[in-house]
Amino acid sequence: MKAIYHKYKPYYTDSLKLAIPVVISQLGHTLVQVSDSVIVGHFAGTTSLAAVSLVSSLFLVPLVVGIGISYGVTPLIAQNHGRGDYKECSKLLSNSLLLNIITGMVLFCAIYFGVMAFIDQLKQSPAVVEQAKPFLFLLSLSLIPLMVFSTFKQFAEGLGFTKQAMMVSIWGNVLNICLGVIFVKGMFGIAPMGIRGVGLSTLIDRCVMAIVMAFYVLRSPTFRKYLQDFAVRNVDRIRGLQILKIGAPVALQYTFEVSAFGAAAILIGVIGPVPQAAHQVAISLAAITYMMASGISSAAAIRSGNYFGSGDHHNLRLSAISNYHIVIVFMSCTAVIFTLFNHVLPYIYTTDERVLSIASQLLIVAAFFQLFDGTQVVGLGVLRGIGDVNIPTIITFVSYWIIGLPIGYLLGIYLDLGVLGVWYGLVCGLISASIMLFLRFQTISKRNKLKVIAD
Repeated sequence: MKAIYHKYKPYYTDSLKLAIPVVISQLGHTLVQVSDSVIVGHFAGTTSLAAVSLVSSLFLVPLVVGIGISYGVTPLIAQNHGRGDYKECSKLLSNSLLLNIITGMVLFCAIYFGVMAFIDQLKQSPAVVEQAKPFLFLLSLSLIPLMVFSTFKQFAEGLGFTKQAMMVSIWGNVLNICLGVIFVKGMFGIAPMGIRGVGLSTLIDRCVMAIVMAFYVLRSPTFRKYLQDFAVRNVDRIRGLQILKIGAPVALQYTFEVSAFGAAAILIGVIGPVPQAAHQVAISLAAITYMMASGISSAAAIRSGNYFGSGDHHNLRLSAISNYHIVIVFMSCTAVIFTLFNHVLPYIYTTDERVLSIASQLLIVAAFFQLFDGTQVVGLGVLRGIGDVNIPTIITFVSYWIIGLPIGYLLGIYLDLGVLGVWYGLVCGLISASIMLFLRFQTISKRNKLKVIAD
């Protein structure tokens, strides 16, 4: 173990310097959902919390599609930065900004004209659906400024500047929480808005974050040399397709995973509002650790892209393995926390004893799948950094929709194991994805005849 540590120590340090700010920044997406759940759970009640769970499940797919598309530019920026081609970085930013704005608008229309009608057909509690609709509308509108923010965030992170987006995300979430409490509870002369209040606070928060991040990148001297050719005239079909060739499969990867979890929430909603609320509590806590692991994955993608762009396969391999080590240690720690405090953590969201009892059981399951959730997302990041996105997309589809969700339906609904049975199926999906993605990484390593063998 000591020899392994010394071998990878420089890569641990390098990866963590990149990853820690990205982790905090990535948490911003999840903390919006978490803060919404906490505020609604304490100030609006169990029905409203179930509505947040339903909306989160439906909204998560469009959200990750948008984030996935925005991720398409990051490996390209990292690779061109590794080659020292700064002008190409600015042209990629021009194309990414236009592509992401269009994506945000298309996703908003898809939710407004599609999902809003579909929600009535899901056999959910009428009281839950009534509260869910206005919340879903406001969240879908917030996708447009979120895509602008993601454009500049991914550009900066692709160049290795990760602290700026972290700070914007921190202050954005402070704003979201403050406005959420004011709007939901009704303070300072504002009438109580209930669940619509957290939707409005999220919309305002994301507009502010988009403006601040864009202003920072475009005005900071740090990025001046990377913005030499940032202009509308440099928008072209070739670079747009370059971004989409990576972004679209990445979007599908995230979509296959989160839609499986979303479908699981809908299955649980058929069981009843209380199990659905408990699912929301447990999955919100698990989502925090997932997004932190996703930050490590983003750092792995950036460094893999840098080394791949410069042709340094030796360091690419060592860096990739170091990120596997980091995420395994991190997720092991979170698994211990979930196990030791499974009866305490749900109180963050609710005081309903029925919800607390089920959520505490789900956290034990979540503790187990932490390791596999972490290693599969890092595997996706490493492969994304070197431009390998198509086979991993197939792997995610098979893992979650051919293996995980059918097993969850079989155990949870058909064999009547309830919400725990659905979660057991999700665990099977995560295990499958983790193993297959690592084997894919190993296959590419051998095919490219990389010199370093994984420890």
